[in-house]
Amino acid sequence: MFFELRQYRIKSKQRERWVRFMEEKIIPFHVSRGIVVVGSFISPEKEDLYVWIRRFESEEERARYAKEVAESDYWKKELLPQIDETMDRLAMQVTRLEATPKSVLQ
Repeated sequence: MFFELRQYRIKSKQRERWVRFMEEKIIPFHVSRGIVVVGSFISPEKEDLYVWIRRFESEEERARYAKEVAESDYWKKELLPQIDETMDRLAMQVTRLEATPKSVLQ
């Protein structure tokens, strides 16, 4: 099992819109596909920072879900245009994490 820490930079004055979009559209879509979303976060110090964490049992599972999401018409036609309006995709950072033995996220 591993986690994926995804850090996004949101375009100026778009954070509230982005959070609503994530919580109402993107996260439910991912969950409906079987992806475990551990949590999502904003930074009180960095107005453009949005972070979310997903959990996967294996790299194969992650790759399968990524393909299902990216190839879906809903993703391409409905979600991706809104992502491009609100997020700086070039600044996105994705980090793979593994929980330590005593982490509560085992």
